[in-house]
Amino acid sequence: MKITWFGHSAFRLDFGSSVVLVDPFLTGNPSFTGDRAEAIAGATHVLLTHGHGDHVGDAVAISQETGAKVVTNYDLCMYLAAKGLKNFDPMNTGGSTDQGGFTVTLTNALHSSADFHDGVSHALGNPNGIIIKPAGGPVIYAMGDTDMMPDMGLIAEYHKPTVGLVPVGDRFTMGGDAAAFACRKFFTFDTAIPCHYGTFPIIDATADRFVSGMAGTSTKVAVPKPGETVSV
Repeated sequence: MKITWFGHSAFRLDFGSSVVLVDPFLTGNPSFTGDRAEAIAGATHVLLTHGHGDHVGDAVAISQETGAKVVTNYDLCMYLAAKGLKNFDPMNTGGSTDQGGFTVTLTNALHSSADFHDGVSHALGNPNGIIIKPAGGPVIYAMGDTDMMPDMGLIAEYHKPTVGLVPVGDRFTMGGDAAAFACRKFFTFDTAIPCHYGTFPIIDATADRFVSGMAGTSTKVAVPKPGETVSV
C-alpha cells in the first residue's frame, strides 16, 4: 500500500485496484501545493471522518469528476446529497461496509461535526474515526479529529490496526504529547503518520512533539512532506 499525505488530514491510499481518498481537503488547503488533478486521478472512493469543511473538502466535486463513491455517516451523506452528491454509501458508528477489495468501519471520535453558513449550524452526525481493512493488506486506523479515549483500547484489541493516521496539532485535536501517549498506551502500530498540523497558524506547526513522544517505541513514525508517499 502507498499512502500519500496532502497536508492537514488529507490522504490518498493506493492498494490493489482501489484509490481511496480520506478527508480530501485540497482546495483552500494552504499545505497542499501539488496538482489537484494528479492527486485525485483514478479515485474510486472518498472516506470522510466528519462534516467540518477542512475534512469534507472537495468530496462532492471529486465524486462528480471521478465517479468515486463517498462513504461516511448517514447524516453527512444526506447533507452532501442535497448539494449534488450522487454516488454515496451511508453508514454509522460501529457499522462496517464492504467496498469491494476492502471494508470500512466507523468508530467513535471525540470531536464535533457541523457546517456553519448564513449564521446557521447544520448538525452532520457524529464525528468518526475510520478503520480500513484491505483484503490481505495492512489495517489502517484514520483517527479523524479526536482526543485520546478509552475506546481506543477496544479499537486496538478488536480491529488490530497496524498503521495509524494520527492527529497531533493540538487545540482542535490531541497535541503531539497526548497523541504519543495514546499510541503508546493503546496501540502497537507498525507505522504512525502524524497529521492535522502545520496548516493554520493556530495549530502546531510541526509534528516534533509527537515524534519525540514516540521515541523508544517499536513504531516507525513517518513524517512525510505534503505530497510525499509512504509505503507500508
